[in-house]
Order: sequence, then C-alpha cells, then structure tokens
Amino acid sequence: MQYRELGKTGLKVSVVSYGAASLGNEYGNLDEAQGIRSLHVALDGGVNFIDTSPYYGRTLSERVLGKAFKEIPRDGYFIGTKCGRYDVDQFDFSAARVTRSVDESLQRMGLDYLDIIQCHDIEFGDLDQVVNETLPALRRLQKQGKVRFVGVTGFPLKIFRYVLDRAELDCTLSYCHYSLNNTSMLGLIPCLKAKGVGIMNASPFSERLLTRQPLPSWHHAPPLLRESCRRAVEHCDRHGVDIASLAIRFCVENSEITTTVAGTANPANMANILRWIEEPPERQLLADVQQILEPVKNVLWSVGRPVNSNNYEAGL
Repeated sequence: MQYRELGKTGLKVSVVSYGAASLGNEYGNLDEAQGIRSLHVALDGGVNFIDTSPYYGRTLSERVLGKAFKEIPRDGYFIGTKCGRYDVDQFDFSAARVTRSVDESLQRMGLDYLDIIQCHDIEFGDLDQVVNETLPALRRLQKQGKVRFVGVTGFPLKIFRYVLDRAELDCTLSYCHYSLNNTSMLGLIPCLKAKGVGIMNASPFSERLLTRQPLPSWHHAPPLLRESCRRAVEHCDRHGVDIASLAIRFCVENSEITTTVAGTANPANMANILRWIEEPPERQLLADVQQILEPVKNVLWSVGRPVNSNNYEAGL
C-alpha cells in the first residue's frame, strides 16, 4: 500500500480509503457481518482511512462501525465522518446542531475523538453560514480535542472555491469529479495545493456507472452518460477486464490526489480493489475506454441550491 500526506495535516493516508456508505445500505443488500469483514480486509491490506457520515443509512453506517471498532485498536485507523446532512432533504448547518452531531457520532462509534470532521454536501446549505457559523463551531470542537481536522464535502466544484476564499480548511472531499468519465477536479487541484488543503477523491466508479452492477435507484446520471458508461463496461468485458479495476487504477495513479475513497461492503470486492491498485492500468484498454467516454467527458448533473450548483469545470 502506498501512503500520501493529506495536505498540511501530517496524516499519511493510504491511496485507497474505505468508504463506509455501503455499511449504511446506500447501495442495497447489506449483510452486516460481511460488511464488517470487508472493513477488516481493507485494514489488513493497509487501508488506514475510513469515511462515513450520519447520513449514510440514517446513522446505520456509524452504528455498524461502532460494532466493528470494538475489535480494532484505535491507532489502527483514521476515521472521518460528517455533519450537517441527516436525511435526503434534511440539512442543518447551525453551530448547535453540528456540535451535537459530533457528540452523537462519537457515541455511535464508541470513540473519544474524530480524526476528520467535514460539513456534508454544503451545496444544499447557505455557504455564508458554513463559513461564518459551521466551520467556527467545528474549530471550537478541535480546540476541545473532539476532532483533529476540519473540512467540507460536496458535489459542485464551485463551492470549494467559495469557502477557500473565506475560510481555512484542512481537507476537502469531492465525489464524481475524478474518474474515467470526469476529470474536472483537475481544475481545482492547483488551488487546493496552494493552500495546503488535503485532497480526497470519492466515487472512483462514478456511483456504479463504471461497474458491472446495476445503478441505485437514486442515481441522477443523464441517459447519454449512462449509455456511454455501459458501452465502456461492455468493451472491457470483451477484453476480459472488469472496468472497475481500470477505474480505481486510473484514480490512484494521480499522485496529487491523496486518497480515493472506494466503498464496498463485500469482502471479495475489497480484496479485488487492493489487488488491482498494485498494477498499472492497461494503456491501450485505458485509451479505448477514454475514447468511448469522450462524448460525455465531464458531463454531470445539477446538485444543491441553484446558486451553489453552477459547476463550471464540468460544463454546468
């Protein structure tokens, strides 16, 4: 396993992290015992960062992690969770609520402190509130020793620039913006690096678009993007390659991205991910897939409040 420093935090994080959204049954068919086993496979393979949120499974992910952590030494992992989003349409970035949220997450997971706390999907909130109220509240918790580092997550890249111009961040997590079909995060990386902000990339499989698995019912990808990704999947299949292996290798090759968060509650899938990242992608197949996806490159969808959802780097 390779490790990279997360901005100026001093944390050396594995190039692949464990995404615990699947432990919240966000993709369906959760077998809790198998899910916990998948976490052990990840940790045994050198993964040292776990990403979760009270939103995932409406606290289910954190509760399952709480069970798993009873058998795992606290110095064996870094844990990052989130605050501010609690249901599909339930957001609260007030200082009081995020302060209570951190205490609730600590209790669910049986922990004394969090390595990282991030404001979750801030494009659905008032960005000025995030800057002036939410982040200061989290910094107070940092001084109390309840959290070590503070960041924000979201979908439109615009939101990161807005916050970075007005507040200090230790890290950011962006999803669906650095993958085989979308590399628009490249436009944001220089800004993040200049400020010493840790860069985390999530959804290397574009929320299952770049896998053989059926899409979740909540997926918002437009039809042409779905069709093009399906063609890419089938092209890889004809060459005897799981496109997911190509997708994860493509992400970890970029040394400017500290870690890529890959979610699975399946031990075999986790083992495959660990095996895949040990080898570079097949160059000709990668070129073929990129050509198939070129007509939909950087095509995404609008997310969050309209004022926050302009996604210029992605052509939205």
